[in-house]
Amino acid sequence: MSTVTIVDPGPLSTLQDLGRPGWAHLGVSASGAADRGAHALANRLVGNPPEAATIEALFGGLTLRVDTAVTAAVTGAPAPVRVNDRPADHHTTLPLQPGDVLLLGVPDAGLRSYVALAGGIVVPPVLGSRAWDSLARLGPAPLSAGQVLPLGASVVDAVGVGHAPVRLPTLEPVTVGVWPGPRTDWLAGGLHALAEREWRVSVDSDRIGVRLDGTPLRRASAHEGAELPSEGVVRGAVQLPAGGLPVVFGSDHPVTGGYPVVAVLPAPDADLLAQARPGQAVRFTPRRGPSR
Repeated sequence: MSTVTIVDPGPLSTLQDLGRPGWAHLGVSASGAADRGAHALANRLVGNPPEAATIEALFGGLTLRVDTAVTAAVTGAPAPVRVNDRPADHHTTLPLQPGDVLLLGVPDAGLRSYVALAGGIVVPPVLGSRAWDSLARLGPAPLSAGQVLPLGASVVDAVGVGHAPVRLPTLEPVTVGVWPGPRTDWLAGGLHALAEREWRVSVDSDRIGVRLDGTPLRRASAHEGAELPSEGVVRGAVQLPAGGLPVVFGSDHPVTGGYPVVAVLPAPDADLLAQARPGQAVRFTPRRGPSR
């Protein structure tokens, strides 16, 4: 079987796919790639189906070695790429030969880069997924130096493009759209109050949720001091804790929450926010239409 060896996992590298939906009734969230668009693009470039497992590398630093001829792709945060100590590119196909070493540097912007290898990484799935869930501690553990990962057989040729056109993460303020949530009426001023403020990504953010710093929001007077029973939540849900500082749930969010969900991000905007760094400015723009 073809394999890839993790020489250095960097700060944190995990296996991710599209997650394990359908287990919320047992207390298991979907998990999966934090930036699903970047994950899917990496797979598409090397000819994998979107559900194939990729490596999600936090803030670069990942080094791996392949033992077979295989096509790779790096997407997401634009980390500098080197193959055998020679500069390579991201968001394109990278043909690798047996013994080649691929290294990711620190990205200039964004947080998470995705490395796909043709055939995908085929470690045993847990509840139908190869994704690491940092909240439930479920799935393959974070990668470690010296770890050998099996690759599947490639069934589709890689996409022949020079460079995939894509919106790259930047250090500029991030603007994300929001739909009304099921408890928007619990927020004094509604979505306008959320949108009129500029927020900053907290250092306490992770795959579970992006915590935001700024001027606290207030509950509507009709709901001051009220409590909610636990309710189901989704990726992109904007929850308003008692302190008034919003939390936007990420891929490893809990399946229920006791605070009101006042808004919901569309999936592409949840991807965009997953690449925002601590201290980066965030603005919300209300959208019309039903959430999904």
